Amino acid sequence: MFLFDIDNLKQQDEILKEEINAQDFWNDRENAQKILKKSKQIQTKLESYNTASSKLEDLEVLFELATEDENLEEELIKEIDDVQADIKQLSLQVLLSGEYDANNAILSVHSGTGGLDAQDWTQMLLRMYTRFAQNMGFKIYYIDIQQDPEAGIKSATLHIEGDNAYGYLKCEKGVHRLVRISPFDSSGKRHTSFASVDVLPELDDSIKIDINPKDLKIDTYRSSGAGGQHVNKTESAIRITHIPTGVVVQCQNERSQFSNKDTAMKMLMAKLIELKELEHKDKIEDIQGKYSLIAWGSQIRSYVFQPYTMVKDHRTNFEIGNITSVMDGDIMPFINSYLINKEK
Repeated sequence: MFLFDIDNLKQQDEILKEEINAQDFWNDRENAQKILKKSKQIQTKLESYNTASSKLEDLEVLFELATEDENLEEELIKEIDDVQADIKQLSLQVLLSGEYDANNAILSVHSGTGGLDAQDWTQMLLRMYTRFAQNMGFKIYYIDIQQDPEAGIKSATLHIEGDNAYGYLKCEKGVHRLVRISPFDSSGKRHTSFASVDVLPELDDSIKIDINPKDLKIDTYRSSGAGGQHVNKTESAIRITHIPTGVVVQCQNERSQFSNKDTAMKMLMAKLIELKELEHKDKIEDIQGKYSLIAWGSQIRSYVFQPYTMVKDHRTNFEIGNITSVMDGDIMPFINSYLINKEK
């Protein structure tokens, strides 16, 4: 059973309302936007709780009436389904209470072993996450994409903007395995391909981390892919390597080198903070070694197209037979299952 700390939420709501109503509230527009966003998130939770509570009270009354009038049985069943759906949504909101869960997400996909099949698989995953984001009403921006002239993509990075985007998509981090009859193999044999997914929260400017400029290797290169003539004529794309850890980030989406560098630095900070938390280190300078949060061979999910169809999450053992709907972005059942099992 998942519960809201309603009293605490109400208290936070009142504090934020006082800040919003202050005369100098808009003096710092950036901070004002953050407060408004936080206020909206809290109010959404309170509204969800109040709606579910009200429906539950109505359900109790309807249940009493249905014991005396069997004609109300169908309406009772419908109301029970509605209340259960609301409670499920409430439970999900409670589970998305991590420090960065409410943030926007930076999602990257990288092809692994499997040649053209792996690159094609990476493109299929990119489409899946794009469809998921669209279904959720999120905004999507391409930060970087490395296409292959023969087939598929080698890697791609998306900025996904929306409430709890990171909270949802953090569940997708890991290695994804594909089993199918390869369209690139004339003999019609089954092939296994791998792609990795990395997900980071977008951090605002209030979160700082000390990075020694001497530890950074910054390369510029010409962008590839969509973007018109400007993309191919100027070295506006940026690749930054944090030498002590081996973390590499890159961005080629923006037209200016400065904008790309700013975006890449934000990505680097997010990765280093994540790495620091995993290593329990106080200083980034104390962390050495290759950045390897995702280990090949330890897939979190398998997608089987032949000889049967199934998508199975190996962390929760949750599986779905309708692989078409999953590839069309219907991954919320896997996200729900992961979040619930993580709290057990």
